[in-house]
Amino acid sequence: MLDQRSFRNILGRFTTGVVLVTAQTEDGPVGMAVNSFTSVSLEPPLVAVCAAYTSTTWPSIRAAGSFAVTILGDRHADLCRLFSSRGADRFTGREWALTRAGHPIPADGLGWLDCRISVIHPAGDHELVIASAAEGEVTEAADPLVFHAGRFRELVA
Repeated sequence: MLDQRSFRNILGRFTTGVVLVTAQTEDGPVGMAVNSFTSVSLEPPLVAVCAAYTSTTWPSIRAAGSFAVTILGDRHADLCRLFSSRGADRFTGREWALTRAGHPIPADGLGWLDCRISVIHPAGDHELVIASAAEGEVTEAADPLVFHAGRFRELVA
């Protein structure tokens, strides 16, 4: 049987991008850093996000029923760390914009999508969220924030 540490080490060799998933709720803005994000379908436009049951942020986003996804650039490592920390004041000290749906997004992200939750499937210790992308925009041309083997990496041309 594959143990958890070996599984993490093996999957750590798979390079991923990093996004912020943010939502405006009745209690204010909430958000979390996610590297389990992918496109699912072009027609209709669907994306998938995986959220841990242990997340203290995900229940608020799930209850909102919609969220924004912001693709982070290589200059966003500190922002990603902030959004990965429990209890951090995530929305002060930087410029934020709002999507048409009212979700906060970093003003300097590489691109964003406004998404509405379509279906949620239990998946081990996570929920697999399929969401329809209603609107979005490419906002910056820069290198992405890349995560590999437990740390941020830079792309080499």
